Parts: sequence; C-alpha cells; structure tokens
Amino acid sequence: MAVTGDETDEETDLAPSHMAAATGDMPTYQIRAPTTALPQGVVMAASPGSLHSPQQLAEEATRKRELRLMKNREAAKECRRRKKEYVKCLESRVAVLEVQNKKLIEELETLKDICSPKTD
Repeated sequence: MAVTGDETDEETDLAPSHMAAATGDMPTYQIRAPTTALPQGVVMAASPGSLHSPQQLAEEATRKRELRLMKNREAAKECRRRKKEYVKCLESRVAVLEVQNKKLIEELETLKDICSPKTD
C-alpha cells in the first residue's frame, strides 16, 4: 500500500506496507487516509469490543480499584471478626480445661493419700 499525494502526515490510520512481505522483514506501516469523514462533533457509536477514550479507561480503572478496595475492606473486617470469635472460644476452652485440670490434680492427690502405705 502506498501513500498517495493527497494524504497528510496528520492522519493516524495505519496500514501495513506490502513491501515488507517481499523482504521477509517485519511489516512497516504507512499512514493512509481514513475511509470515512464525519462532520465535526459527530461521534461514532462504540461497539462493546472497541477501545474507549483514555478518560473512560481511567474512570473505569478507578471504579474497579475502589470496588476492589471496598470488597477487600469488608473481607478484612469479616476476617478480624472471625479471628476475635475464634480467640474468645479458645480462651473459654482454656478456662474450662484449667478448672478440669485442677480437679484432676486434687483427685490424684486424694487417691495418692488413700493408696499410699501409711508409715507411722
């Protein structure tokens, strides 16, 4: 594809050059004129797969980041709540086991006194 005389350097539509195919190198790109000219102020409808403006992409990235951060905060809050509940449960279990251990030690001492040979 060759650049015609009526094209300018200001246009940004690019097309691969056929000269690269003959040399086997990477294709080079030439500037060519756009296929349609829209009146100024007319915007083409974007298809779902088309690229958005940089501002739209930045806004979407910001929105996604805020959503991710909000979800992360909620997940962290829930994790801390579960951990606190778990620790409280463990502390309760420790208290019960300490009481049980104390009773068993007392019972052991009583049994030792009963079973040990009396030496007077």
